[in-house]
Amino acid sequence: MDYGDYLQLDTLLSAQTTKTGEHDELLFIVIHQATELWLKLSVHEIRAACGDIGGDDLQPAFKTLARVARIQAHMIQAWEILATMTPFDYANFRESLGASSGFQSFQYRQLEFLLGAKDRKMLELHDAGSARRGDLEAILAQPSLYDEALRLLARRGFDIPADRLERDWREPYEASPAVEAAWLEVYRNAAQYWDLYELGEKLVDLEYRLQQWRFTHMKTVERIIGFKRGTGGSEGVSYLVKALDRKLFPELLTLRTAM
Repeated sequence: MDYGDYLQLDTLLSAQTTKTGEHDELLFIVIHQATELWLKLSVHEIRAACGDIGGDDLQPAFKTLARVARIQAHMIQAWEILATMTPFDYANFRESLGASSGFQSFQYRQLEFLLGAKDRKMLELHDAGSARRGDLEAILAQPSLYDEALRLLARRGFDIPADRLERDWREPYEASPAVEAAWLEVYRNAAQYWDLYELGEKLVDLEYRLQQWRFTHMKTVERIIGFKRGTGGSEGVSYLVKALDRKLFPELLTLRTAM
């Protein structure tokens, strides 16, 4: 077995099939395929982190969350490459995309669900009974990364409301003053609760970088297509702007005002 065999490069490098003869279509495909590979790794790592936090083993979780943050930085930079494509370049092959849209990325929905951005409506983008739909339904029904962090706080003796520890995990998380108070105690006594403090900062780092990714995505789309609707009927820039207001770990942000 050689390098190409191990990485299945024949399969991988034959997957960039363009629909037109336009020069920039290959760029478009490569950027999105590479992003899906990084999303696959991110989902793999966050699933592992959820398990480690649930098992009170924070050191491996810190390693995997730090890795995801580095992956996010790489994904942010990828938009800079795509932004070298002009509106004219994209218009020359845009119609060849048909009804396809990044909005349909099931791996991105996996990532969002794992991070706590639960939204049942996103299931409707995938056929009922399909493997992708089933996987998303399973993740939707499980505690998110933040849910596991709150359950850890409760196991460490912090007063976390019962309705934040056992609930319908398919519903999006809602902020709680009691949860903010618990995190605030951790942050005000960082030396005493150093591992929990580090966990909080690792989570903040994830959200910070995800917001950077969303913002750079939005500005790249705005730069290339303006305020046109996206392919596949998506809202384009207006949808991406709304996404910037979504908070994954709200108390970890609001506590900064209280400190």
